[in-house]
Amino acid sequence: MQLEPESMAPVINRIKRAQGQLAGVLRMLEEGRDCEDVVTQLAAVSKALDRAGFAIVATGLQQCIAADGVESLDVKKMEKLFLSLA
Repeated sequence: MQLEPESMAPVINRIKRAQGQLAGVLRMLEEGRDCEDVVTQLAAVSKALDRAGFAIVATGLQQCIAADGVESLDVKKMEKLFLSLA
């Protein structure tokens, strides 16, 4: 399934923000910042990436249904994608 680039703009923005957050986590580690602060920021990065992944799968599912109809939807493949994010 190919994703439409225009529908991925919010996901791309989310991933870019996560990339910036991850760079911040690296700086925090290099500066010897407090463990709790580092873990909090790392959890935020992880959540942002999880949400981006779910958005990609959900958009792909929506595009599959809209384009091909439910009959052609590979349910096992979509299940595998969802579970890979769990």
